[in-house]
Amino acid sequence: MSGYHGRPTAAELIDAVAGFLEGEVRDNTTGAVNFHALVAANALRIVERELRDDRDPPTYLGYPGEDSLAAAIRSGELDGRDTEVLSCLRAVVGHRLQVAHPGYESGD
Repeated sequence: MSGYHGRPTAAELIDAVAGFLEGEVRDNTTGAVNFHALVAANALRIVERELRDDRDPPTYLGYPGEDSLAAAIRSGELDGRDTEVLSCLRAVVGHRLQVAHPGYESGD
């Protein structure tokens, strides 16, 4: 058995629906429906990558999450120009981009 709920996993189901939209639906539609199928497939691919992402989440300099990290920067508790803070922010954004737009860093 694979995954908590067995097979197909959530990622596999999303992959199947995205593949259907990218293939069958897009091959047989034009105009707005074709475009919306592309947008929907892209959204599903992002969710699929999130589900398959087994990397450790970025750390937030001891803060429990992005919201509290951002609040600390806004309040002046952390200096947003500090090297450690900038490194943390780059890691957080890089983590998001790897899921939302794979290949972004390499220019693909």
